[in-house]
Amino acid sequence: MTRGETRWPAAAAVVGALAAELLLSPSLLPGPAWLPPTLEGLLLVGLIAADPNRLTSESRDLRLPSLALVGAVALGNSWALVRLIDLLVNGGGKGRDILLAAAGVWLTNLVVFALAYWETDRGGPLGRAGARSAPAYPDLWFPQDGDAREAAPEGWQPTFVDYLFVSITASTAFSPTDTMPLTPRAKLLMGGQGLLSLLTIGLVAARAVNILGP
Repeated sequence: MTRGETRWPAAAAVVGALAAELLLSPSLLPGPAWLPPTLEGLLLVGLIAADPNRLTSESRDLRLPSLALVGAVALGNSWALVRLIDLLVNGGGKGRDILLAAAGVWLTNLVVFALAYWETDRGGPLGRAGARSAPAYPDLWFPQDGDAREAAPEGWQPTFVDYLFVSITASTAFSPTDTMPLTPRAKLLMGGQGLLSLLTIGLVAARAVNILGP
């Protein structure tokens, strides 16, 4: 069994996503503006308090709460994206507020998919550490898995930072770069992320041209 990952990098990314939600107009959030960040923050604090050290076999009971955290952030961001598209298509809202909201949606989307890759590939962090059963094949194929294996130490396993980089490239290039999706769910995740990112950036660009144009 390899040394388990720490939850802190993923927790820091979630904190960044919650901070990005503060850029959103209250009209873009379901319920009171403070409710989604507060609920997600409380769940995050609970996860860290229950398992502040490296993930081990004793962390198995935290997998469902971890996935619930990802789902909570994703649902809130999906609602914000729908409201943002409505404002961009039908008009309304101040230009500066819409651009800031779009930045918040895009950044949150980036973190959500990084967490999704981290929690699913190779059985999640526990599966990669050998603390629980893992699928026979990985969802994502990193360069260190193939010809570049000599560039990584023996027994190398991807960590959250690797999945965050995958999410960044998928959101900016709208396609895989050096890491390839292998399974249907990985392809759906990466394809969906590219489409959402393209939609957000495309609509914002169109609105920016309208705002900044003569």
